[in-house]
Amino acid sequence: MTSSNSILVAEAEDGQFEALLELNNRLAALPAAQRVAFALEHLPATHVLSSSFGAQSAVALHLVTRQAPQIPVVLIDTGYLFPETYLFIDALRERLRLNLQVRRSHLSPGWLEARHGRLWERGLEGIETYNALTKVEPMQQALRELHAGTWISGLRRTQSTTRARLPLLEIRDGRFKFHPLYDWTDRDIGKYLKSHELPYHPLWDQGYVSIGDWHTTRPLSEVDSVEQTRFLGLKRECGLHGLDG
Repeated sequence: MTSSNSILVAEAEDGQFEALLELNNRLAALPAAQRVAFALEHLPATHVLSSSFGAQSAVALHLVTRQAPQIPVVLIDTGYLFPETYLFIDALRERLRLNLQVRRSHLSPGWLEARHGRLWERGLEGIETYNALTKVEPMQQALRELHAGTWISGLRRTQSTTRARLPLLEIRDGRFKFHPLYDWTDRDIGKYLKSHELPYHPLWDQGYVSIGDWHTTRPLSEVDSVEQTRFLGLKRECGLHGLDG
């Protein structure tokens, strides 16, 4: 027998806005773990989880892989991550037994710089080109190769003004995009990390609250707001999630 949830998913996938809105309302009333359970049961496969292995990434990784241990976890490696990030990835991969899928640009960092120079030093336009080549294109390729029907992400509304209206569930580029932690606060994140004895990123204690590439990430102590900790303060989002800013 087809459940009402499955019918709603099918209708939303067919472009019926009312069905998508109803799904969002139903999911919003559930705890995050039950939201994940719903997605794994009702949203179309293949389910894929992305992670930047940033400051608080252990929460989404733990929450999702407890229910789906073999879910592909996509990491986009620009080649310019902090050394601490690479070690953090290794530690979480081993601890959570992640099915890690590392994707990179077809250009190595050396080749990228030889061909284009240090794009991140060329203002906003250079940063946007850099992000497209090293992040957006590899992520889109990964989603295609994995035949992703549902993309799960740990994005949250309180992380930045550009994410303030983030939906719990949306359809983007023909697939479902699901943010089970969309309404969690930093306090919620801290409580979860503590209760499950999970680590923050090692740079958290040095004042890094949003962590990307070493060349365009700054600790909060060096800037005026969280919005300015990434991309030299010229923008907030890399474009990977289709957000502006």
